[in-house]
Amino acid sequence: MAVTIIDVAAKAGVSPSTVSRVISNDSRISQKTSRKVRKVMEELGYHPNMLAKSLVTKTTNNIGIVLPRPADELFQNQFFSEIIRGIVTKAAANHYDVLLTTGTSQIGEEQAVERLVRGRNVDGIILLTSKKDDQSISFLRDKKFPFVLVGRSEQYADIISVDNDNVAASYDVTRRLIQEGHRKIAFVSGPFELTVSKDRLDGYRKALLEAGIPVHKEYMFEGGFTLESTEEMTQSILELEDRPTAIVAIDDLIAFGIIRSLWNHGLHVPEECSVAGFNNTLLSEMCLPPIASVDIGIYQMGISAAQALIQRIKGDGFEQARIIIPHQLIWRQSVSTIHTA
Repeated sequence: MAVTIIDVAAKAGVSPSTVSRVISNDSRISQKTSRKVRKVMEELGYHPNMLAKSLVTKTTNNIGIVLPRPADELFQNQFFSEIIRGIVTKAAANHYDVLLTTGTSQIGEEQAVERLVRGRNVDGIILLTSKKDDQSISFLRDKKFPFVLVGRSEQYADIISVDNDNVAASYDVTRRLIQEGHRKIAFVSGPFELTVSKDRLDGYRKALLEAGIPVHKEYMFEGGFTLESTEEMTQSILELEDRPTAIVAIDDLIAFGIIRSLWNHGLHVPEECSVAGFNNTLLSEMCLPPIASVDIGIYQMGISAAQALIQRIKGDGFEQARIIIPHQLIWRQSVSTIHTA
């Protein structure tokens, strides 16, 4: 015969309603009582019927993560696996499960968000990217549905978001290349519609202008976050009459692709071209040469996003609208110094 909530309550010496509150992680239940009840649940092999619970409480104990691109492209990039690891770690510690969804286009992404909300499949949503005129953000905000954005919204300053100061981060890496003697520096970006691309491009421009270096449009390249796209952008760089001596890549995967493409064309990094990236993923350490990169605290971004969303779901209050994760330059052998007379 199946163990019931009444059996757990009887053995733990508490009421069935107390057991129910423990299952729901009610903050009114003391840690001592919660530990006692959960120990009895484990001893008796009791597993709550989460579907029945959700029908009563109108909650699912699920967090939705909206992936910004098709999964076959997405998981080439270690940024997303690392931030998801942070989200899952924090969610699991708070007894939440994680549901992943994506779309094959911007419209598909918006439809995925609407399905999660209208189907009441999750208690809150984490968006992993932001773009200009983001309809997913507008929809969630209008519905007053709990959500957290990883990135910066250009539309709304009052939503909860977790991000880096991407202008400052890009400024710092570009300035460091200038300090190493480089004056011809290219910027290889993801789609310019993404807020992170826009902000990092702004930081790159700011560093050049501050150093009195002209900003050349032909040194700025827009592409995708795939190795195929990177090959095309590298080919365009090699076709320039006045080639750059250094390249800032918006992502370590792109930086890796550039280094590989340069090598395939007989050019060596950093002797003939320096390359720096963003994210400081494992790939940046394993690449030959190891890639100079901006550590943006990806795992901590995931932890912070999940924590903020859970607080929002529980109505505990969250005063800080924008959470900024510090960045740090990690300098490696993919950058050389140019000595001028």
